Parts: sequence; C-alpha cells; structure tokens
Amino acid sequence: MLTRIFDRPTRIFFLCALFFSAAVIIGACFPPDGLWHVSPYTVSLLGKYLCYAILALSIDLVWGYLGILSLGHGAFFALGGYAFGMYLMRHIGTQGVYASAELPDFMVFLNWKELPWYWQGSDMFVFACLLAVLVPGLLAFIFGWTAFRSRVSGVYFSIISQAMTYALMLAFYLNELGFGGNNGLTDFKTLLGFEIHSPTMTVALFALSSLALLLTYFLCRLLASSRLGLVCIAVRDNEERIRFTGYRVEHIKLAVFTLSAMLAGIAGALYVPQVGIINPSVFSPLFSVEMVICVALGGRGLLYGAVLGAFVINFAKSWLTTALPDSWLFALGAIFVLVTVLLPQGIAALFPRAWTLLRPLGNRMKYGNKNA
Repeated sequence: MLTRIFDRPTRIFFLCALFFSAAVIIGACFPPDGLWHVSPYTVSLLGKYLCYAILALSIDLVWGYLGILSLGHGAFFALGGYAFGMYLMRHIGTQGVYASAELPDFMVFLNWKELPWYWQGSDMFVFACLLAVLVPGLLAFIFGWTAFRSRVSGVYFSIISQAMTYALMLAFYLNELGFGGNNGLTDFKTLLGFEIHSPTMTVALFALSSLALLLTYFLCRLLASSRLGLVCIAVRDNEERIRFTGYRVEHIKLAVFTLSAMLAGIAGALYVPQVGIINPSVFSPLFSVEMVICVALGGRGLLYGAVLGAFVINFAKSWLTTALPDSWLFALGAIFVLVTVLLPQGIAALFPRAWTLLRPLGNRMKYGNKNA
C-alpha cells in the first residue's frame, strides 16, 4: 500500500515541494540587500500560487478520477475565503476607518445596527476554520445530492455548476446580503494578535500553505491509491457498468465531490490573509475555468500535474497582466487550444516519456564506463 502511495512521481513531488518551500523561507530570512533575499511580496505571491495549487488538486480529484468536470469549484474556494475573511473583519476593531469594536467597517458605513445572525461566532478562530471547511462541504453535498440523484452528468453538470457559481456571484454583489457588496471583505489588520502584513506573518502563512499543499496531495494520493480510487476510475471509464455491478455510484460521486469542495474551502481560507481581500469576483465563472485549464495543462489525473499547471498558468498570468495587460485572455484561450490539440495528457505526461528516452542513454554511459 505504501509503495503505491509513495511511487516515484510522489517522492519526487514531495522532495521538490520541500526544497522549494525551504528555499523560499530561507531566502526570506536573508537581509534585504542580500543576493538571495526573497521579498515579502514574492513570498506572498508564491503563497497565493500554493493556494491555487490546492484548488487545482481538488478539481483534479473529481475531474481526473471521477470524470466530473466542475466549472463551479471557484464557489467553494470563495466561500472558504469569505468564512475566514469574516473572522479577520471582526478583529479589525477600532483600527478600522469607522471605529467600532462590534461591527465591520462596511456595516458601520451602511448604517447597520447589529450583526446578522450568520455572523455570530465569526470572531472565534476555531469556529471560522470550521466554517471555511463545512460551508463549502454543505453546499457541495446539497448541490451534488440533487444533481447525482437526478443522474445529471457530463456537459449538463458542468453547465449547472457554472450557473451555481454565477448565481452566488450575483448574490454576493448585493450590499443587503451583508458581505461587503462590490468591495467584499478587505483591510485586514491582525491574525491571532499578529500584524497580518508583517514579514514574519507572511512567511508563516507561506509555510502553512506549503504544509497544507503537501497534506492535500497526500490525502488525494491516498484516496487515488485505495480501493475507492479504483472504483472512481471505473466510474469515470464506464459508469453504467459499475452501476450494474451493484455499486451506488451516486454515493461515491457525492462523497468525493464533497471532499473536493472542502479542500477548495481550505485553499480559500489560506488565500484570503495572504492576498488581503476577498470579493465576489472570485465567484466569477472565469476563475473556475482558469483553474480547470490549470489542471488540463498540467495533466488530468496525475495530481502533481495539477500543481504544476497551477504554477505555470498563474505565473504566466502575473507576468502577462503586467507586461501586456490586454493579452491575458487571448493567451489563456491559446494555451487551452494548444494543450487540447498537442498535449491532451498535459505537460506532466512528458516527464515519463523523457525518462523513458533518457534511461537507455544513462545505462549505456554507466555500463560503458564499467566495460572501459
């Protein structure tokens, strides 16, 4: 069992992830004028990429192993972010623009008299962490139960999942809902009593995001290597045959889909304190589509491919939106078309091929030297 979980790609992924995280953390500790110094901005940007990688893993879990293409996973990510953002807003206190120890700034500005009932308890850290996991999980359970019981699948599931996140985006734009409207939740000050924008907190959040990514990858790999993972692959390849053998396909889909949404919620909760804002734009269907493209580019069903794709796409986005602001959507569309036509298995699938080609060369060099 352990051999199946910690196969060669998994071992390489863990080593690369540990080396990458250690290099960034050590670089952040160098003096600002040092050659190897990593600025707090870069640490925060890389931490954001790690959160996107966790979200990409959650999508790959349902798309790569169950064949469920969800175009609404951004909703679970955003709900996790809003749940933790509520906790951060409650701790702005008298440091805000509109000084109030009880109400967030935007509620004071909108002349709210008291906290809504769904904000109660949001000032407790543990409760906020639970909300960040349970709220996306509950939405996924209700949505999945309705869809899978009706045997909605394929492109129809993709469409209604996209409709779900679009409806949530429109709802969260309303000031009356109590989540900040267009501006969302922002201007956070402290986290657990520490300055949220301090270099130390930035590095701590990056380290926590790295740990969360490793644990998420391990959990997904554990599931993929288990009997449940084999059944998921069978459902992906031939759902009707598995249904006729006696498996409750709806229950399998619902369980994995709900777990995937909870992982996306964790990613959103880690994303918010590092970026410093969460607003309804995260519910945008375009964001979910971007994350699906990350998985497609990296390699669907490979897990480490989802992480690779998230880093490649978001690095390209960060660079292009700075150098050529109007070209990103064109570049994203071109990437998706090229991957679909030229690399249907993603760029991660190139690594085994390269290993297969280079291994005989390495063996000839090795045994050739011995013979000499």
